[in-house]
Amino acid sequence: MNVMRIILLFIVLIIGIMAQAQNKIYITANGETHTATLADNAATEALRRMLADRPVAISMQDYGGWEKVGDFPQSLPTSNSQLTARPGDIMLYQGYQMVIFYGNNSWSYTRLGKIDGATASNIKSWLGGGSVEVVLSLTASSGIEDVAVDKNTEDTVYDLHGRPVTSRPLLPGVYIINGKKTAVR
Repeated sequence: MNVMRIILLFIVLIIGIMAQAQNKIYITANGETHTATLADNAATEALRRMLADRPVAISMQDYGGWEKVGDFPQSLPTSNSQLTARPGDIMLYQGYQMVIFYGNNSWSYTRLGKIDGATASNIKSWLGGGSVEVVLSLTASSGIEDVAVDKNTEDTVYDLHGRPVTSRPLLPGVYIINGKKTAVR
């Protein structure tokens, strides 16, 4: 009987962890990625469906000295209510604008979620002043960013640490070949 309780507890724990993981998104800006916990509403369901196809880039600008604002590629369903946003809150405004707060503001929004562990100072530092491009995704990035291609050489091969690979034939693994991540089997 005791073993059955432990198994049941383990199953409930795994289900809880999986449900929580499905309620997270990744937000990347300026080479730094943070997670956010999504609210449970029609807007976040539509956002998850949008991100299931591919990551979404949003160009954001400062507004009012307390938030960054940028347009989604398509409108999301709204369920607006009068809310007081705090640093780290992510809101939907007018159905098509994402707002990330680094200050406080009261207005009629649809809550999208909150950046995990966010403070006003770390959001300002992360997103910087002025315009910034943020990328929303359901999975963490690969860590391979901005690959430069050397146009003067053929079949330039690097390992995932950026070191040139000169031995041939290539052993099975993942390489950067002519600027593209490639799996060799």
